[in-house]
Amino acid sequence: MGSKLQSGGRLRPVDLARGHGLSTQAVRNYEEAGILPAAARSAHGYRRYTVLHAAALRAFLALVPGHGHGAAAEIMRAVNRGAVEEAFALIDAGHVQLLEDRRTLRAVEAALRDLGAGPGPDPGPGPGFRDGGRGAGGVFIGPLAGGLGVRPATLRAWERAGLVSPGREARTGYRVYDEADVRDVRLVHQLRRGGYPLAQIAPLIGQVRAAGGLEPLGAALGDWHGRLTVRGRALLAGAAELEAYLRERG
Repeated sequence: MGSKLQSGGRLRPVDLARGHGLSTQAVRNYEEAGILPAAARSAHGYRRYTVLHAAALRAFLALVPGHGHGAAAEIMRAVNRGAVEEAFALIDAGHVQLLEDRRTLRAVEAALRDLGAGPGPDPGPGPGFRDGGRGAGGVFIGPLAGGLGVRPATLRAWERAGLVSPGREARTGYRVYDEADVRDVRLVHQLRRGGYPLAQIAPLIGQVRAAGGLEPLGAALGDWHGRLTVRGRALLAGAAELEAYLRERG
């Protein structure tokens, strides 16, 4: 395939497919989807690919790890129909999302530092926890809110958003927050102080619950950092191949 590319010769679907471990049908599908530019046809109807198509395929496959298959396909379709600014906007959106993910990670790390390794046996944020504010197996909403310096209505709003699900005392029906609930409330409080909206906090609380607490989540932050680094490099690699394709297009 290399000699054919250097000589500018025509390429068959198999010539493009082999170097990337793809099937020839996948190459045809990419063309039909607009990811590759339309190929000329021979008198017998066979596709005639060129170095331009090879560059397009490299660009698309390089964009996928950083942007995902759907966004990478949209970027290539925009370029192939001449809407380069639209393609750049899609690329910008990928970088913005990565930046937001980095900010979220920093916010989680800051919240974990503020909260410590875990909630401990008596996780009250202030004296309200020890002033008769406990129900059977937990803390009532008033003392919990007072200890955090927020209104009980704020905790009820977080409950409606699905960020915390306190139990109810059987005799009175009052909300009772157990240790896990208090942990979640304190984490929400730290993230809200960092300016994060409830919609962005919800998946983080889900991760805390799935990990079984703050300490296991803290141990996973290194892996989170690693994934963001890999994604960042993938965005750079995709941009480099796309630039090469744009040069090939002229």
